[in-house]
Amino acid sequence: MPASMRTAVLRRIGEIVLEERPVPEPGPGEVLVRVAAVGVCGSDVHYYEHGRIGDFVVEAPLVLGHEPSGEVVALGEGVTRVGRGTRVSIEPGRPDFTCAQCLAGRYNLCPRMEFFATPPVDGALAEYVVVHEAFAHPVPDSLDDDRAALLEPLSVGVWAARKGGVGPGSRVLVNGAGPIGLVATQVALAAGAAKVVVADVNAHRLEVAAGLGATATVDVSRSHLDGLEPEVLLECSGHPGATRAALEVLAPAGRAVLVGSGSADLALPLGSLQRREIELTATFRYANTWPAAIALAASGRVDLDALVTGHYGLADTEAALTAPSRDRTAIKSVIRPGD
Repeated sequence: MPASMRTAVLRRIGEIVLEERPVPEPGPGEVLVRVAAVGVCGSDVHYYEHGRIGDFVVEAPLVLGHEPSGEVVALGEGVTRVGRGTRVSIEPGRPDFTCAQCLAGRYNLCPRMEFFATPPVDGALAEYVVVHEAFAHPVPDSLDDDRAALLEPLSVGVWAARKGGVGPGSRVLVNGAGPIGLVATQVALAAGAAKVVVADVNAHRLEVAAGLGATATVDVSRSHLDGLEPEVLLECSGHPGATRAALEVLAPAGRAVLVGSGSADLALPLGSLQRREIELTATFRYANTWPAAIALAASGRVDLDALVTGHYGLADTEAALTAPSRDRTAIKSVIRPGD
């Protein structure tokens, strides 16, 4: 094992630098993973551009990236779940395993969660990372490194569909055709939804959604959502105006799941929601989703390759982060730290 490794560090807003850091050593119950691929998330872009997301503020240099895959290269004491040479998709959090939320199975709500690339916890834009063995999920050979990395955003879609109760025959509106909206669309279809309508203002992304099986698309810059009456809204846009418009068309007794991160404040049409008895909930990351995500991707029922629109080396991290601002057809950048 080398003594040092390269990392891509957010030094300040709009500035990424490459730094040499010591290769971390796995402790008890941990594994060392050589990182093969890291998907770039909108949160990475937001930290790069604004230095914060809500209450999470970058106050010191931070390694971004929380969508990694790689190969286990060293084991800490007591590790039994995986061995050296195992290809894994990394679930990028570490709960305390003992709090009331963890013991109830809701470890995503652990108040002491340490999550990759969420200040002050460093992320995966590095050649090596350490992760708890329970969150290094072995993947089959049929999933390449890119797809193994993108099981993380796929898990967001799985969790959203579960929270919305999507099942056979469901009528679903996916608001927002970014990476999360596109995986949520596919998860809803795989769950048996009879109708999945995708709304956005980006014509290219709507074309991608249609190619992935959406039964209809709506360009809300040109037309309205009136008349849809979905049973389930998976709100992935994070845009307050778009969210409100989508809430207004939900069928009576419909379920709305707030997935996308947008404005800190959202004006809700409470009278309308009450009259129709709309159920409103939200998601925060995910819990116990990787087995389903692996099965969906490995079976081909979810196409993750369709999301990838660019590959970058670690030295090109800034180009990966700024790709969406330069190209409206960009959907998901993947960084390969070994390149």
